[in-house]
Amino acid sequence: MGSMKTRLALILALVVLPIAIVCNFPPTIKGAGADEKAVRDADDAWSKAASSKDLDKSVSFYADDALVLPPNEPAVSGKDKINDLWKGLLDSITDMSWKATRVEIAKSGDMAVLTGTWEMTMKDGTKDHGKYCEVWEKKSGTWKCGTDMFSSDLPVSPTTSPAEKK
Repeated sequence: MGSMKTRLALILALVVLPIAIVCNFPPTIKGAGADEKAVRDADDAWSKAASSKDLDKSVSFYADDALVLPPNEPAVSGKDKINDLWKGLLDSITDMSWKATRVEIAKSGDMAVLTGTWEMTMKDGTKDHGKYCEVWEKKSGTWKCGTDMFSSDLPVSPTTSPAEKK
């Protein structure tokens, strides 16, 4: 009798557990696939604009109230300051590109987080690469980047203090 109850319990566990697991997953958000594609496409178009050194087009992907968090310098906000940051960046490179490796759409459908990798070649021939995180917001049906943070994967070069330059 004991083995029959054990078998029944095992069969019930094998049937009920997968159902419980599947039912626990959040429902698919209607339109999330379209939003993910739209954000990926916008990010790809942005990378192409930067690669072609199109300053106006590169800055156009930001929301009006965007915040950019570049490596080794203070945060930048406001279209004029973001424009200046990008002008300096585009003037210092020969090539730049990035690619999203992960896109997550909020359940609300009006926010997305992209993470990915980037690479660039400076005018002096040095190469750099790293990772980025962007928070995109859907405003009036259009996706715009509200927060942009990126950093290098290369180790920081040691700096020479003024005392050592004697």
